[in-house]
Amino acid sequence: MKKYNTMENTLTYEAAAKELALIAKEMEDETISVDELAAKVKRASELIEFCQAKLKSTEAEVAKIISGMENSKE
Repeated sequence: MKKYNTMENTLTYEAAAKELALIAKEMEDETISVDELAAKVKRASELIEFCQAKLKSTEAEVAKIISGMENSKE
């Protein structure tokens, strides 16, 4: 995963998804200038990577918790 700057270390999944939706809307509405397009696409790819990593991390954490609960029942 790419390293995110300090401000992005506090980025939440919800904020990233919201920003992605905004970028997608701007692209659909064609309100992004050609000069901004590459930067927006780059940012979108970073946000997607962040969201995927967050989902994988959360999935692993939930699986670990469930496994711990199942083991404690035995």
